[in-house]
Amino acid sequence: MRRRLVDSSNVRSVGWSDGTLELEYVNGYIYQYFDVPQPTYAALLAAPSIGAYVNKHIKPYFDVREL
Repeated sequence: MRRRLVDSSNVRSVGWSDGTLELEYVNGYIYQYFDVPQPTYAALLAAPSIGAYVNKHIKPYFDVREL
């Protein structure tokens, strides 16, 4: 999946395709979250803190797997 670099102390890059959100953390771990709506991805990119948004709006609600 193509990801874009983001300005975050925790998250290096993010990508979204067909409902799958992919996050690459600065420590090198990559996680995919499933059935994430496109507006949620857009809100993530617009959030003042990407890490805080992920913790509050992504992790509690979407299934995840580590790559």
